[in-house]
Amino acid sequence: MTQTLEAALADLRPMLLDADGLVRAVAAGRRRAEHPSVVRAELRPVDLKRGRELQLVTNDGRQATTRNLPYDEAGTAVDDLLAEPFGNWHVETVDATVQLRVTKKGAALVHRTAASRRGVEARAHDRAKHHLLDPADPLFTVLGADADKRRQVDAFLRLLEPALDRLPDRTGPDGAVRPLRVVDLGCGNAYLTFAAHRWLTDRLGAGQVRTLGVDVRPDVVARSERLAGEARLDGLSFAVGTIADAEVTERPDVVLALHACDTATDEALARAVRWEAPVVLAAPCCHHDVQRQLAAGPGAPEPYRALARHGILRERFADVLTDTYRSLLLRMLGYKVEVVEFVDSRHTPRNAMVRAVRTGTPARREVRHEYRALTADWGVHPALARMLDAEVTRALG
Repeated sequence: MTQTLEAALADLRPMLLDADGLVRAVAAGRRRAEHPSVVRAELRPVDLKRGRELQLVTNDGRQATTRNLPYDEAGTAVDDLLAEPFGNWHVETVDATVQLRVTKKGAALVHRTAASRRGVEARAHDRAKHHLLDPADPLFTVLGADADKRRQVDAFLRLLEPALDRLPDRTGPDGAVRPLRVVDLGCGNAYLTFAAHRWLTDRLGAGQVRTLGVDVRPDVVARSERLAGEARLDGLSFAVGTIADAEVTERPDVVLALHACDTATDEALARAVRWEAPVVLAAPCCHHDVQRQLAAGPGAPEPYRALARHGILRERFADVLTDTYRSLLLRMLGYKVEVVEFVDSRHTPRNAMVRAVRTGTPARREVRHEYRALTADWGVHPALARMLDAEVTRALG
């Protein structure tokens, strides 16, 4: 439903200040040609010793700032946030979920759905952690996910959430919003695929997400299809195919590649680049390609020979070098890239996540120089560069 922006924001205000009804609200993104003073703001009620207050967490892109405000003093802070030129508001209450997006013309496109669950988990920040997907969600029972898997789900969704604010407008010429398209290449047992689809559907509304999981093993795909039916997840489907050759008929908005082994991660990144996918999240697994090249090559440059002298050190260094190459290549090919911790290393040693958001901006000279120098010094030709040879050649000029 399209409304004037002033009226839509006025409707949000009482929701944000409802101490008993608000679950969580997030403001992010920006309107055309405008820049909010912070990149993201999140509000939720918290129960403190002195009573219930409104917690406001703002992030300026470098650090987060938290304030807890008594409700009789919170109105001014909420008004200040509503006055900021955010492009999106996502508000969850015990009764409804409201998604507000500011269109290119400055109107408000508002989508409202019934709350996905009535129960609200404990809000005291010193007694219970807020989970993006409730650990008690029946989906976890269907999947047989243990506590470690649920922690990985929460960590993954927290990495996915900020990237969604950078997605392009999905509004068609007729004003209708097309569904978000997600592809998980090499989805395996797919518990993160299921969780992402559930959470995105809760956030965007029924029918607003289309997720495709791809895996080479027919038995794994059959199991996932069966579980999707048991969980009643409309819009979630699976297909048999390799990462490099799986048939994907429509360009995805979000590409996932989670723990795909060795160069399978590079195959997924290569497809994402050629699709010009707006958001890419890849959690690499084993790294053998660069290890083999280091072992067979002329050796490490001076003064770094000690890094590759011992097998175990060469293996660990090759992991870092591989993801460094991937980061540089994605930057050269028009992406803003962050390499961050996925989950705590206590749960898995493969705990890096490459998060890339497409900007389309040509790489700066220093990025190209870093890539040339790194490949020349170590005598390595990364798999991703081999797969995207024409694109990399153009980017290097």
